[in-house]
Amino acid sequence: MQNITSTSHFLLLEFSDIREVQIIYSFVFFTVYLTAVTGNLLIILAVALDHHLHTPMYFFLMNLAILDLGSVSVTVPKAIANSLMNSRSISYSGCVAQVFFFFLFVGIDLAILTVMAHDRYVAICNPLQYETIMHKYACIQMAVSAWIVGTLNGILHTGGTFAITFCSNMIDQIFCEVPQILKLACSDMYLIEVGFVMFSCSLALGCFIFIIVTYSQIFAAVLRIPSVHGQKKAMSTCLPHLTVVSLFIFIGIFAYLRPQSYTSSDLNVLSAIIYAIVPHLLNPFIYSMRNKEIKTALLKLSDCEYFPKIFASKAFQQKLG
Repeated sequence: MQNITSTSHFLLLEFSDIREVQIIYSFVFFTVYLTAVTGNLLIILAVALDHHLHTPMYFFLMNLAILDLGSVSVTVPKAIANSLMNSRSISYSGCVAQVFFFFLFVGIDLAILTVMAHDRYVAICNPLQYETIMHKYACIQMAVSAWIVGTLNGILHTGGTFAITFCSNMIDQIFCEVPQILKLACSDMYLIEVGFVMFSCSLALGCFIFIIVTYSQIFAAVLRIPSVHGQKKAMSTCLPHLTVVSLFIFIGIFAYLRPQSYTSSDLNVLSAIIYAIVPHLLNPFIYSMRNKEIKTALLKLSDCEYFPKIFASKAFQQKLG
């Protein structure tokens, strides 16, 4: 096979060979993408503008919404554009960017979800020291650390993936997915990236075990709360986060641990849709459905007089000053 490492572009998988079906898919994906972007933007605005939500839990939730917004924007717009223009092409640098930002956001996402589990543990199991432990600067340090970890994760996997030589430029996926890129390798250099993936999976497993152990202690503490109302209130702040964690982990397992050699192109596309879009689409709804404070903040955003009041407030003027 010819070594085409110097290629300037890759060819991605099409949604369909039929032009009319491609256009239908592109509009469906655009609607889903717009819904995901709108939902996460509303969460970001609600937390940023409502001073009642300026707490560690909602600070990390806002970070999660920013990550969801970034994650869904890495892959979906290019797939929609290619479908509309009847094209399969993505530039080499565009493919590198997709791999980097995908692993960047996945790494930060997992770190933030782990930090959010710690936040809930301190709030429920050690409430008297909550403000001491989860103070403003500690939260900022945790968030910055998560972004640093995600950046290193993106650099590690991007370097490991594009250090190999390629014998083809046809990727059997609607975006630059690492397992499909590794299938194009001409040499055993792809094993380096396989090692990096296994290392990342072991770290992800460690985070997952930490979250499970943390929540087992949280639920034990919740059951000791004498008031039924208190139990419901504690659970209402924990269940959305646990649902999001479960969705994130199990979809990742489905996408990356299924046998790749016996998987059809249609199943590859389905798995891509499930893990590249579904979690980021559902997260805003999961957090807003069971959270009264988020619902109240979102209702305020629908008030035409809310933004003028915010901009005219002394707190907002002080922030500008």
